[in-house]
Amino acid sequence: MTVSPDTAADLAPRILAGERRALARAITLVESGRADHRAQAATLLDRLGTAKQALRIGLSGTPGVGKSTFIESFGMMLVGLGLRVAVLAVDPSSARSGGSILGDKTRMERLSREAAAFIRPSPSQAQLGGVARRTREAVSLCEAAGFDVVLIETVGVGQSETLVAEMTDLFILLMAPAGGDELQGVKRGIMEMADMILVNKADGDLKPAALRTVSDYAGALRLLRRRPQDPEGFPKAVPVSALAEEGLKLAWEDMQHLAAWRREHGHFERRRAEQARHWFETEVREGLLARLAQDPAIRARMQALGTAVAEGRSAPAAAAAEMLAELQG
Repeated sequence: MTVSPDTAADLAPRILAGERRALARAITLVESGRADHRAQAATLLDRLGTAKQALRIGLSGTPGVGKSTFIESFGMMLVGLGLRVAVLAVDPSSARSGGSILGDKTRMERLSREAAAFIRPSPSQAQLGGVARRTREAVSLCEAAGFDVVLIETVGVGQSETLVAEMTDLFILLMAPAGGDELQGVKRGIMEMADMILVNKADGDLKPAALRTVSDYAGALRLLRRRPQDPEGFPKAVPVSALAEEGLKLAWEDMQHLAAWRREHGHFERRRAEQARHWFETEVREGLLARLAQDPAIRARMQALGTAVAEGRSAPAAAAAEMLAELQG
């Protein structure tokens, strides 16, 4: 994309007016890794500020659980309630080529045609947790454009999904009807992060299995240590059917209740402040690493020490300590 010195000044008022084309262009800008684009993106975000806020909902689940189908049905339900919905769907990137299918708009055909909805597929770019590095900035842009709810769909399930929790207000885990063996395979860390577990496909022949799975997850959640940011009854497991569009309104009411309780008791704003500090520190660390990587002498020394480690002439910890000592000296 072409970036001029006046890009931020041009885009900011158009985004605040809710112009979709300007929002799409701004997200392309924040996703760029070029230094001049990064500078423009920082200026744009600063101009937009944080006055407008949406409910940020992170959604994760194993492949095949029906995340895209759920998001489309859930998004359509929210639009029907008069809300504006933005979907940031992170697609897996190829580890070899960096390419990505970016097929979410195809999978969410109905929602993509809604004037009150905005769907933006983004490649994960091999980022930990399947969340594109600039997704949090795209969330801020969607909020500035006046969207009421921002849904972030992640690539899959893993310990790295903590990144999702660091940029959302609610973390929802979408699961399929399962037996005891599958339940044992769900990592405790994911269960501890989840604010709600939605068991999808609770329809037809799978409904009895889904209800049993809800009961199993509810029992597992009761064994976890109570979190201060949760009201009585949370985190909870509930059945939904994205295909039959059942249970979606009840799930939304539960999400609203949880968010309202956290606002009332100060957890909501405190968590937002903690997240802002976390991403500030992350930006500083990444910036320092990027500057170090640009120094030819440092790159050469890193290469030499890396070769020594690979050939067994030095232990990784010892080589790292030597590198850090040289940087400090």
